[in-house]
Amino acid sequence: MIDQAMLLLRNTLNAHLTLAAPGQDASAEDAVVFLDGDKTDPISFKIGAVTMLLINVEQEPILRAANPYQRMGSDGTPYRSRPDIRLNLRVLFVARFKQYEQALARLSQVLSFFQSNPVLDALSAPSLPATIPQLTMELVTQPLNEQNDLWNALRATFQPSLLYRVRMLVFEDQQVEVIGPVKGAAERELRDASSTAA
Repeated sequence: MIDQAMLLLRNTLNAHLTLAAPGQDASAEDAVVFLDGDKTDPISFKIGAVTMLLINVEQEPILRAANPYQRMGSDGTPYRSRPDIRLNLRVLFVARFKQYEQALARLSQVLSFFQSNPVLDALSAPSLPATIPQLTMELVTQPLNEQNDLWNALRATFQPSLLYRVRMLVFEDQQVEVIGPVKGAAERELRDASSTAA
């Protein structure tokens, strides 16, 4: 699912950035790329493009159910499953161009796109996979010391960049156990005790 979210972001942003201006031909080059898998140590960003880089995956602690192990099916049948894992992605967009002002202009285009499209859903991004209801883009402003730590960890020279928090991916338990109707506290305790013993 993480790969699907990253591909969707790249393809959607790429389609926007490679639109031809009136009277011009569309560019054959991708405006947004992933890191080249052969050039990750040290990291090498492609010249003339915006490189997308997943730098962190963080668990979203909010929006948990009161009883995270019990769910209700669409037919009203309760079932037991492990709690959902809700993840936010931190994605870095790095613009590397021979001319510094081109990098700044490209970052401005990325920023403008996500300002106009802060939520990518089935309407704004028809290629959104069914497993991802929507992605919300949130610009993250890092203090200078955190930026310094990030670029030191990447072992790369600082480039003009934007950091976004992408909310959220939900991983659901695929192996559920139907537990039937709950009639009373005694039955619930008995059932819990038997499942623990097993």
